[in-house]
Amino acid sequence: MSTIEAIRTTPNTGTLLQEPSAAANSKQQKENLAAWKPFQRFLFRIAFIFFILLSIPNSWGWYKLVAHIDWTSLHYRDLYDIARFNSGITWFGNKIFGSSLLGYAVWINTLLFSIAGALVWTFSAKALKKERQEYNTAYYWLRAIVRYRAAIGIIGFGFTKLFPVQMPYPSLGVLNTNFGDLTSQKIYWLSIGIVPWYQVFAGVIELTAGTLLFFRRTTTLGAILLFGALGDIVYVNFAYDGGVHGYSSYFVLLSGFLLISDLPKIYRLFIQERFTVPVNFYPVLPKWLSITRISLKSATIFIFLVVLFYLQFINWRYDPYKQPSVAGVKTLRGNYTVTEFKINNKVIPYSPTDTTRWNEATFENWTTLTFRVNKPNPLDLSNGGGSPQRDLHRTFELTGVGGGQRVFHYYADEVNKTLYLQDKYKARRGGGEDDYTGDPDPLVNNERTEKGKGRLNKNKAREEDNWIPKEALANIGDEIYKIDKNAVTTRRKRELKNVRNNENRNRMVLKYDTQDGSRIFLSGINENKDSIYIVLDRINRNYVLTESSLQAGKY
Repeated sequence: MSTIEAIRTTPNTGTLLQEPSAAANSKQQKENLAAWKPFQRFLFRIAFIFFILLSIPNSWGWYKLVAHIDWTSLHYRDLYDIARFNSGITWFGNKIFGSSLLGYAVWINTLLFSIAGALVWTFSAKALKKERQEYNTAYYWLRAIVRYRAAIGIIGFGFTKLFPVQMPYPSLGVLNTNFGDLTSQKIYWLSIGIVPWYQVFAGVIELTAGTLLFFRRTTTLGAILLFGALGDIVYVNFAYDGGVHGYSSYFVLLSGFLLISDLPKIYRLFIQERFTVPVNFYPVLPKWLSITRISLKSATIFIFLVVLFYLQFINWRYDPYKQPSVAGVKTLRGNYTVTEFKINNKVIPYSPTDTTRWNEATFENWTTLTFRVNKPNPLDLSNGGGSPQRDLHRTFELTGVGGGQRVFHYYADEVNKTLYLQDKYKARRGGGEDDYTGDPDPLVNNERTEKGKGRLNKNKAREEDNWIPKEALANIGDEIYKIDKNAVTTRRKRELKNVRNNENRNRMVLKYDTQDGSRIFLSGINENKDSIYIVLDRINRNYVLTESSLQAGKY
């Protein structure tokens, strides 16, 4: 808690009276730093083990990721993944408590471990007759660890809102979706996405909270701000089934811990209106340690407030992580009505009950074709983004959307006017539980093959990998470099190349013909190997929403 001038208001007169500062100040400081009661020492030991375990990564994957960061060519996810990691005791997973704890089983496991550790600590100290009477120095360093953990974590979160990419402005395909076909989670995310300046405001709040936590004199203010902001996010995640309640609750827990020691003083000052002196205990550090502390603090602030700001701006401008970054064919962009539809040369007239005919179609500004059929499609309940994946795997325009909405990513050979399309939904043709569920790479000839996994034999895998002819691949170009060069990082190149090929998504190959985009003729093979012929006529939709001035990406 920051130092507050010791004043109080006399209830009867309203006059400001200065407390006898020297004696009263000295007396309360001694009370604050007196020997701790036995139960306080025991609770501290539990808290010390518990919050240390919750503040350090518990996965070797995190350390491996950090070790492979190219600091000369940073991607925003490099720093974001440093700030966001799993922690706590996961030895038993959810086996003891099951799935009824809504993702909080790790906290319970960690707490039980911490209690056991505190008991061992207590009995050992008594047996060796080395039990301390207070833990002021240890408490100081524990608070420092927790506030830095909370600070970098919420700053990583906040930048995705400051540059609104966490909840993108809805695509045309989503805007064309019936409201009843959206999940409650999608409705909430879209309700934030359509007001990007509010999302920016939320980012400012989170960044301010994180910045205040970097400094011990403003820790209380930062913790209050963090507790309020993330408490609201916990609530809406439960209300709208957002799925991020665990991680947001994590910050509420950390901020609550940072506030515990200040709550009695806040009550004493603002409710009882009594003279209050905050605890200003700072351990005396040797010069070398003091220099080290200041250097590490300065480096942390520079990396997470300056460097990450720049990297997130680049991501928002050229490579937003939840929507495709490669520009689509310009003449195709827009909304279309399906004027004519043929399968195997048979005309399929419009019918509200037909399950094969396209009802409407949309070409986004990026490489996505969306169309609707009168047949339900399984829901994708993921958050629609992540690491610098291929545009095929950025599925925010698909997640939480039902009602027969089909979303296909396309690679465009504009020389031969051919689209090579893949279903963005991850369900595989004839697949099963043993099939690969990670991120595929349809364009790069990756030599890695995991033997014994999946159900595709080598010949089938080779056939699937070569579904786009080499001539077309040359015309399409390498997706890695089809965005602004400022966004082409080592991580993007590494991850887009080092993904597996043997994917078996639904695919289509369609020729397109158009003069100016007002009418488009599509012909080719659909996902069921049937020949199709489609005529699309552009339509203008007047949406109630005003187009956002903060839309991500450059198309």
